[in-house]
Amino acid sequence: MRVSVLLAVPILAAVEVLSICPGFNYGIGNVIRQGTIGDAELNRWNVYDSNCNVVDGLTTTGNPCTQGIFGCSPAPIIFNRYTNTFSGLIYACRRDSRSGNCGSDVISVCVGPFFFSRR
Repeated sequence: MRVSVLLAVPILAAVEVLSICPGFNYGIGNVIRQGTIGDAELNRWNVYDSNCNVVDGLTTTGNPCTQGIFGCSPAPIIFNRYTNTFSGLIYACRRDSRSGNCGSDVISVCVGPFFFSRR
């Protein structure tokens, strides 16, 4: 008697997991020009989660380094601190060669996973 056994072997498809800043909590995009208000230029910086959802950000005509949610390094100026508007957690930021983009917005710095304190 011959018995045929069919073994079902699951095939694992290789799925590329997109992450704008591998190992980090968030990414901050480059400046997005919004237009002008009078003589002042209106600019926006988006804070993205790893799925490129905008979770926070700043729109201002002023210096983003002095508006409350971002801190900046000495020249060459980059964001070196991010204060989450909702939780009050203050995160360290840094450039990372593995950072990507969200749509056409290039990620300038990666945020976390370590934070300094709570506001």
